[in-house]
Amino acid sequence: QVQLVESGGGLVPAGGSLTLSCVVSGFTVDEYVVAWFRQAPGKEREGVSSINKADDFTDVVDSVKGRFSISSDNAKNTVYLKMNRLKPEDTAVYYCAATPLPVLGLRVAQFKYWGQGTQVTVSS
Repeated sequence: QVQLVESGGGLVPAGGSLTLSCVVSGFTVDEYVVAWFRQAPGKEREGVSSINKADDFTDVVDSVKGRFSISSDNAKNTVYLKMNRLKPEDTAVYYCAATPLPVLGLRVAQFKYWGQGTQVTVSS
């Protein structure tokens, strides 16, 4: 049974940092693409970053490039999203998602499994 459990969200001032964690079970991080999405109030869910450990490939969307980075720890079956220089517009519920390889792109419809989300709030 595939499960994804996020943690690490919270309230942080603008310019601060947070690291989100996604512990996965039911598969290993080198078998699936694992991604982070976010959804702000009144907005559609959008992709933020993804990691394909099997092909050693990561992707980060332009709006967070240079500030966010994704990584994984195979031994802990955990995927991380390191967020630096946070802005108020980064405020959202952040979701971890996974889907079996292969997949190209970072669209909600492509991902089969989802976590429950963790709230990130950036104060101005």
